[in-house]
Amino acid sequence: MRILLTNDDGIHAPGLAALERIARTLTDDVWIVAPETDQSGLAHSLTLNDPLRLRKVSDQRFALRGTPTDCVIMGIQEVMEGKPDLVLSGVNSGANMADDVTYSGTVAGAMEGALQGVRSIALSQAYIFDGERKVPWDVAETHAPALLDKLIGVELPAFSFLNVNFPNCRPEEVKGIEVTNQGKLTFGLLAEQRRDGRGFPYYWLKFDGRKSDLKTGTDVNALAEGRISVTPLMLDLTDYAAQNALKTALSLE
Repeated sequence: MRILLTNDDGIHAPGLAALERIARTLTDDVWIVAPETDQSGLAHSLTLNDPLRLRKVSDQRFALRGTPTDCVIMGIQEVMEGKPDLVLSGVNSGANMADDVTYSGTVAGAMEGALQGVRSIALSQAYIFDGERKVPWDVAETHAPALLDKLIGVELPAFSFLNVNFPNCRPEEVKGIEVTNQGKLTFGLLAEQRRDGRGFPYYWLKFDGRKSDLKTGTDVNALAEGRISVTPLMLDLTDYAAQNALKTALSLE
C-alpha cells in the first residue's frame, strides 16, 4: 500500500511526525508532501498567484510552499507520479469538528484526496490550552493504527472521506469509538484590534467563547465524553431538503 501524507501545520510539525509513525504501522511505502510553513485555517484553497516551490527534504519527503490542497495535487501529479492507495492528513494540533471543518486545512487535504479519487482520512488531536499548548499525541499514536486498519476496508461512496478526531485524555482513558455526524458550535471568531509600533491599528482574528449544546451523536459530544469521533463527510454540498421549496418559489413545479 502506498500512502501520501500531508498536513496544515507544516513539514516540521510534531503531528506530522506522529502521523508518519502511524502510517508506517501499515506500510513502508510512505510519501510526505507537506507545507513549508503553517497553513492552518486556509481550508480548501489553491495557490494561483504565486509559484509552487517544491523542496526535497529527504527520501520520499518534500516541503511545498503552498497549501495542503496544493500538496496533495503535487504529491499525486509530480512526486509520486500516480495515485496513492491512501491519503492521510494530519495529525492536526487541535480538533477539527463541527463548523471548523469548513476552515480546516487538515480536512482540506483529505477533501482534495477524495476529489482525486483516493481514499482519504483526516486526523486531528484535541487538546486544552492552559497557558501553553500540551497536545497528547500518544492518544492518536496509540489508537490510530488499529482504527485505520479497519477504516481502510470500509467501502465509501465516491467523493466521500473520513474525519477522525481523538479526545484530549490519556490513551488508556479513551472510552471507545463513535461514528458521528458534524456538530454545531456557536460562532467564536473575534476581530481583535491592536496597535503597531507607530500606533496604527491592525486586527488579529482569535477564537473566543465558543459553545456547543453537546447534542448526542455529534463529533463535539463524542470528544467531550472521551470517545474517538469518526465522521463521514462528502463533497456534495447540495441542500437537497431545500430543493423542493426553491422549485415551488420559482414556479418550476
